[in-house]
Amino acid sequence: MRVINSHKRIIDQPEEKVSELFKTLATNEDQIWPSINWPAMRFKDGLKSGSQGGHGRIRYTIIAFEPGKHIKFEFTKPEGFNGTHELNIKAISEETTEINHLIKMNTNLKASFLWLFMIRWLHDALIEEAFDNVENYFSEESKRTKYNFWVILLRDFYKRKSFQTKQA
Repeated sequence: MRVINSHKRIIDQPEEKVSELFKTLATNEDQIWPSINWPAMRFKDGLKSGSQGGHGRIRYTIIAFEPGKHIKFEFTKPEGFNGTHELNIKAISEETTEINHLIKMNTNLKASFLWLFMIRWLHDALIEEAFDNVENYFSEESKRTKYNFWVILLRDFYKRKSFQTKQA
């Protein structure tokens, strides 16, 4: 199955300020990734081309990197996720910046079911929460995207499964 999944958000800040914030991604000072609610994004050799890592069970390798502007990852797990995802930052005007996350991949039959019924829902919630973090960094108001019922159910399932594994 061909998968294209895109998330965009307009931030009312100059590109330079948004780019500086994105330089914290996957560091100990990360201001973007919602690691309070999701597995942290980590890389074996830090944020640079060729570095391997990911978040939770999703694994990838950085195949292109321009600090504060663009990062592109190639999936290595789960099996059957053949493609990339990337994060881009671009100026819309002197005071407005667009952030964009894009997945382009092909999936085998098993991975298609995994994407359709589980990962897509969790992924969409995670990315929207990360974009909320960016927006909230520059605002006194606190934006918070609410999880839909399916995301709540899947997160509860994973928590229970994780708890049962730790108890065994």
